[in-house]
Amino acid sequence: MQAQDLSRIIEMAWEDRTPFEAIQQLYGLNESAVIRLMRQQLNPNSFKLWRKRMSGRKTKHLALRGFEFSRAYCPQQYKYQ
Repeated sequence: MQAQDLSRIIEMAWEDRTPFEAIQQLYGLNESAVIRLMRQQLNPNSFKLWRKRMSGRKTKHLALRGFEFSRAYCPQQYKYQ
């Protein structure tokens, strides 16, 4: 795995709204593989913080998401002149 792919996987794993299924679709890593990768790549305190943050987070699993979590939206994103 290339360094840029590894960096992107870690970034996606930290993002609240990026589900594990998206990581699996793009990189072929299921949730347990992502957890193993994060354990290997992060220092122990960072890994503990990440696991605490991800535990029970509905936005990290497509099956648990409600419709309100479909996309992030910025009010300035679709302004017309």
